[in-house]
Amino acid sequence: MAQSAFTFPQPVATLVSLLPTFPPSFVLTRMLNLALGRIILKQYLEPLRGKQIAIRVKDLGLALYFTIDADRFIPTRSGKVPDLAISATAQDFYLLATRKEDPDTLFFSRRLIVEGDTELGLVAKNTLDAIELPNSMLPRCRRAT
Repeated sequence: MAQSAFTFPQPVATLVSLLPTFPPSFVLTRMLNLALGRIILKQYLEPLRGKQIAIRVKDLGLALYFTIDADRFIPTRSGKVPDLAISATAQDFYLLATRKEDPDTLFFSRRLIVEGDTELGLVAKNTLDAIELPNSMLPRCRRAT
């Protein structure tokens, strides 16, 4: 059965877009740091080291900014143009995270937008492809839909 597309209502996106970007960026980087070395292998991130990265949740009006150093993800404030920006809806990011869609399908259907350094975009895509979720997480992700 096909899943209907979900997007946050425009008033929610308008409200969220007015909020500061640093607190959600901080939360994202803390979650990524918990996965670093366990789910996300550091060697895949080396080409992204020192680069400004933006994750934009289009339908929520949310933008998250971070960089990567040798040992961790670091939240940053918006301000400079990111080296790599990845944009999609909340539902499409959820589908990526739960492996129900792959980045290529979303990219070629123009649901995943990658801006900035093309090579960095490929590194990010390959990193996503290389992530192996623990078996204990997969059943929960599948049941959530």
